[in-house]
Amino acid sequence: MWGMGIRQSDTVFIAAILSLYLGSWGALAGTERLGARAFPFGAGAPGMTLRAASWLNDVKPTVFYGTPTYALHLADTALKEGLNPRAFGLQRLFFSGEPGASIPSVCDKLIQAYDAQVFDSGSMAEMTPWMSASGTAESSPGMLLWQDIVYTEVCDPQTFRRVPYGQRGTPVYTHLERTSQPMIRLVSGDLTIWEDGPTPCGRTYPRLPQGIFGRIDDMFTIRGENVYPSEIDSVLNALPGYGGEHRVVITREGAMDELLIRVEATAPVFADVHDQQQFKHEVHGRILKTLAVRAVVEVVGPGSFPRTDFKARRVIDDREVFRELNRKLKA
Repeated sequence: MWGMGIRQSDTVFIAAILSLYLGSWGALAGTERLGARAFPFGAGAPGMTLRAASWLNDVKPTVFYGTPTYALHLADTALKEGLNPRAFGLQRLFFSGEPGASIPSVCDKLIQAYDAQVFDSGSMAEMTPWMSASGTAESSPGMLLWQDIVYTEVCDPQTFRRVPYGQRGTPVYTHLERTSQPMIRLVSGDLTIWEDGPTPCGRTYPRLPQGIFGRIDDMFTIRGENVYPSEIDSVLNALPGYGGEHRVVITREGAMDELLIRVEATAPVFADVHDQQQFKHEVHGRILKTLAVRAVVEVVGPGSFPRTDFKARRVIDDREVFRELNRKLKA
């Protein structure tokens, strides 16, 4: 947090579930350890997002912590109530819990919404209380690996041997300081790429230039192509007509797997038939170009999908339903 530029004079607004989600407690512990003012607002209760927007507008904290999905939902809620998120006075936003803050299109949306610097951070709950990978004021986007707290390797997910710098793999964590239930070479299942220092801020730790951009176990295969949900998130967030939410449905028609993307459009785009068709064509083309996968695209109206205070879950795989039906028919 110090590396992000947060100081004792700051007020940190913690907009994350203060229950079993450990990221919020880590942010709170870090704020108190730093000597800054903590505003542990929380999230999750009905109507809480609207109250968060109101408190942010009144109190004017300088730092915000939450998940990227929730921060975008909060900005949208504020605008609907006539509040300008840029007027909250936030200078820094730091996130964990899900890929997003290091995905350029998502990061750009957050910057545009709040006019603040964006930092990615986190590791996994088992590493608590340390989010031992984070951006710094000079080295964002991306994340540094604070190796003197939790030793991190990026490894091949099959062999668990360390991959060379410049290659993709999954982070593997080892506690160096925690004496209660220390974890030794814990495989995260996340997906990243790493490179050697030094970094723009002068620190010599290894760096994840793209942060955490997916999960190995979130990957699915369509017609021989490996697809990560975060890549779809990145494509859609870069489109100006995107309404902020989508669902990815993996299904089966006949003998072939199919990818259906149900995507919200903004109100002006959805209201105009020509704009709606153009947006649909744009989504189809970008997905094909980026993922080399043909997708069926369905455009739906704004607000079609519920927003969440938790980590976003947007993939629905109903191929097993198809397989189970086939098994019953054959029986």
